[in-house]
Amino acid sequence: MSSTGELRHTALDALHRSLGATMTDFAGWDMPLRYGSERDEHNAVRTKAGLFDLSHMGEITVTGPQAAALLDYALVGNIGGVKPGRARYTMICRADGGILDDLIVYRLGETEYMVVANASNAQVVLDALAERSAGFDAEVRDDRDAYALIAVQGPESPGILRSLTDADLDGLKYYAGLPGTVAGVPALIARTGYTGEDGFELFVKPEHAVELWQALTKAGEGAGLVPCGLSCRDTLRLEAGMPLYGHELSTSLTPFDAGLGRVVKFEKEGDFVGREALREAAARAAQNPPRVLVGLVAEGRRVPRAGYAVVAGGEVIGEVTSGAPSPTLGKPIAMAYVDAAHAAPGTPGVGVDIRGSHEPYEVVALPFYKRQK
Repeated sequence: MSSTGELRHTALDALHRSLGATMTDFAGWDMPLRYGSERDEHNAVRTKAGLFDLSHMGEITVTGPQAAALLDYALVGNIGGVKPGRARYTMICRADGGILDDLIVYRLGETEYMVVANASNAQVVLDALAERSAGFDAEVRDDRDAYALIAVQGPESPGILRSLTDADLDGLKYYAGLPGTVAGVPALIARTGYTGEDGFELFVKPEHAVELWQALTKAGEGAGLVPCGLSCRDTLRLEAGMPLYGHELSTSLTPFDAGLGRVVKFEKEGDFVGREALREAAARAAQNPPRVLVGLVAEGRRVPRAGYAVVAGGEVIGEVTSGAPSPTLGKPIAMAYVDAAHAAPGTPGVGVDIRGSHEPYEVVALPFYKRQK
């Protein structure tokens, strides 16, 4: 949301409207929800390719001789150990261990990093990094207006992108990024994404966004590329078992509560914000497992939604965090935190309370969908 209270618009706003997109308010941004059928958009990403505008994400640049030391102190991961050209999934936590946001950090150079935060938390992350930078020889810069972000995702995405760049895509590993030129546009080409498919995220200057989108659209014509909105992005990430802040992650949960304790690197040198509280959370989780994030697959047709109670034997044993119809499975699915005693795949007698009716669900391991390599 802008300082005047109006929705913010990406550099691709007019283009989305020309394509007939249904727009929605997402974290203060006017974003495309869908262009036509969200099921068709979802299936295109699973089988061919989809094109997304992700310019609402929050880019924060950290530079200077002590950039790595600052990030190692401010975040729970070992950021100093990330090689230039690589990226890492991590989190920023409060002193009490609660998750402020989950992040991807790209190391762009020896003393330059780009932190990508969720749109809804970008200001919170920026403020926290600025506050935690005191005493470090490093600069924290708000670069949200410096980038547009376009993603091309799906099995056909390498071929589509390869036709527009001479960058070494074959040598670009998952969670890596390299500077290059795509359709004549300077870009940071990152092999990252939020769909469970192979794909790329392209960080470019806003003034180049329309040109790049149109070039990708043209290059993808024969490969089945379609524009995709936030609605199918959500069903894709749900099938892939990827957490969404505000649903599976929040300040009331530590990474250990969320089953993501692996992102906390106690072995790194020096202190970091939340270290002590997270040590205690890790010990608690080892002794008395917290509720576990599981997958639920419906036996019927009714769709579970966030906040619905998960039940067994007449007792509430958990809560749904995300739910939607799964185009790939052809059934409603959900992620939910449930008591450890009911978390094993195949646990009998588990249901979801949908408006007073206990609908039967099968407990399954996450993710629901994993692409064939």
